[in-house]
Amino acid sequence: MSKLRFRVVETAFKKKPVAVEIPKERPSEYFGKYVFNKEKMFRYLSSKVYAKLIDVIDNGAPLDRSIADEVAAGMKKWAIEMGATHYTHWFHPLTEGTAEKHDAFVEHDGKGGMMEEFTGKLLVQQEPDASSFPNGGIRNTFEARGYSAWDPSSPAFIVDDTLCIPTIFIAYTGESLDYKAPLLKALRAVNKAATDVCHYFDPEVKKVNAYLGWEQEYFLVDEGLYAARPDLLMTGRTLMGHEASKNQQLEDHYFGAIPTRVAAFMKELEIEALKLGIPVKTRHNEVAPNQFELAPIYEECNLAVDHNMLIMALMRKIARNHGFRVLLHEKPFKGVNGSGKHNNWSLGTDTGVLLMAPGKTAEENLRFITFIVNTLMAVYRHNGLLKASISSATNAHRLGANEAPPAIISSFLGKQLSQVLAHIEESDKDDLISLSGKQGMKLDIPQIPELLIDNTDRNRTSPFAFTGNRFEFRAVGSEANCASAMIALNSALAEQLTDFKRDVDALIEKGEDKVAAILDVIRRDLKICKPIHFDGNGYSDEWKEEAARRGLDCETSVPVIFDNYLKEDSIAMFEKTGVMTRKELEARNEVKWEMYTKKIQIEARVLGDLAMNHIIPVATQYQTELVDNVYKMNSLFPAEKAAKLSAKNLELIEEIANRTAFIKEHVDAMIEARKVANKLDNERAKAVAYHDYIVPMMEEIRYHIDKLELIVDNQMWTLPKYRELLFIR
Repeated sequence: MSKLRFRVVETAFKKKPVAVEIPKERPSEYFGKYVFNKEKMFRYLSSKVYAKLIDVIDNGAPLDRSIADEVAAGMKKWAIEMGATHYTHWFHPLTEGTAEKHDAFVEHDGKGGMMEEFTGKLLVQQEPDASSFPNGGIRNTFEARGYSAWDPSSPAFIVDDTLCIPTIFIAYTGESLDYKAPLLKALRAVNKAATDVCHYFDPEVKKVNAYLGWEQEYFLVDEGLYAARPDLLMTGRTLMGHEASKNQQLEDHYFGAIPTRVAAFMKELEIEALKLGIPVKTRHNEVAPNQFELAPIYEECNLAVDHNMLIMALMRKIARNHGFRVLLHEKPFKGVNGSGKHNNWSLGTDTGVLLMAPGKTAEENLRFITFIVNTLMAVYRHNGLLKASISSATNAHRLGANEAPPAIISSFLGKQLSQVLAHIEESDKDDLISLSGKQGMKLDIPQIPELLIDNTDRNRTSPFAFTGNRFEFRAVGSEANCASAMIALNSALAEQLTDFKRDVDALIEKGEDKVAAILDVIRRDLKICKPIHFDGNGYSDEWKEEAARRGLDCETSVPVIFDNYLKEDSIAMFEKTGVMTRKELEARNEVKWEMYTKKIQIEARVLGDLAMNHIIPVATQYQTELVDNVYKMNSLFPAEKAAKLSAKNLELIEEIANRTAFIKEHVDAMIEARKVANKLDNERAKAVAYHDYIVPMMEEIRYHIDKLELIVDNQMWTLPKYRELLFIR
């Protein structure tokens, strides 16, 4: 083993758990400690301003800028008491991460000194450089002005010494340059459309909220081993590496005992997350070695998205306290499961009704069926768009790999709900069969109580599965911003609900009974969206063929999948719901294609560098030792015996020569192919070229490197191997 590799591996194996300071209070007592939540607002604001701000947060009332100064003063007072010295507008640019610029709470006092200052103007609006963030050509380099604007619906919070104010980010000309602005518009659109449909069943409904519960999967690796792998360091995944003899095939890691060091990391992460108001609840081992998951209690969608972005940053920070690096890449290791971020999504009214849950009366069940069928229609009409919303260069490694949903959007409903929908579709009467929520199941084991069985099973191969009172969008990638999927889904449903109400109202105006009109439109839509309903094995080749026959989007090239954003029905939907304009969509696609190209470009450069500066020199060095051994054998033994004893080494010498020659030749070819692709002016064409030509070359080069790893002397191999990376001691 090389000295460096031996040193880092030995250090990793000797790591001991870090002691975590456990708060003396119960979690409920320190939950939200660093959040300017409603309780803090009530304490630090006047009753009049508090009432106005709560109306903005809860009811979407217009923000009265006249209250901004008092809100800023109260927020500043609380933040300074908590030890904050700076503030920042915290937003989600089109980089999959977050952005922040810190300013101190200081201004000249006019007497030669300084004073703490934070005004309503600074709270409401700041001016980041819009041309320095991805913008798809909306901003030229010399047109830098952009604005970040306060989002009161997501509470401010403190990280270290900085007050973070969640904001949207827009260009000087008004186009959104982030994820939050269109997300808020999509949530507003689905709120209005869903509320209008709810009035068929309950005129008292004033608001419908979209709820999100994300499940964050991730890997942990020892920091020293991570630093010794340049590919992990620069791309987030291993670009080479033969799988270990043992990985996940024994299925012994999933839900297994959490390693002690990992448990210490999880404990600190949960404590800090709770202090920031993130209601984390679940933690466990995932399927692959070194893979884990955490999940929170469900929250309003906008807040849940902010909390997911915050938790990913928190994970990276706290992991280093424990000698780990957290990997959020969807596929950091070949041969074991990658990581996703299941988005559990539902709708609920301000009257406390979950719209995706069955009821106890016929009217409640009609409401349930109405929203289920409209959701299926939205997913069917825009299945390609929903796939585009979760597609990326990194998530492409995971989708369809028999570990995640296939790259075809379909919806699993389960036996009971499928039977109900079939009954409604085939019936010409205005009757409804009853739906049960959970049924009892008695086991012949006296000490085990009666179990409540959900009215639907789970289908891990379905990208969009109904799971009892919600849909689980399982195809979202682990490092993605949840907002991308939520923008597409909520916008599509807003359009569908609006069209549904229009058609029902038209029948009612013709004299048809309300229930009969609703059922007529539901029956029609059930026939239309039937192709999206699939309860079988999404991994099978038969399903791929069947999906194509059904007219579903079966494209697998990520750059081509992005075309769905610019289809006329997608543009019409986004414009009709007021979420994004054609110009914004065109700009975002430019960013998506450019981001895809850059990620593959970086990976190709790193792979070429490692191949030429690590792999080939090490393999050649080992080959030289083998050659030396053959010469020495020939000098020690008679020719016939020497040839027999050296036969295996000669085979290895030839194999190393062939594989290193292949690697060198294809690295050179890959460089030339990149040069050709880089000259293309069109961002889409460039991304397609990288997908079609560069990615396959990288796979071919990796194959030969991984074969060399099995041949070359372990003591010479410079890079930590999977058997060292994937098992935390």
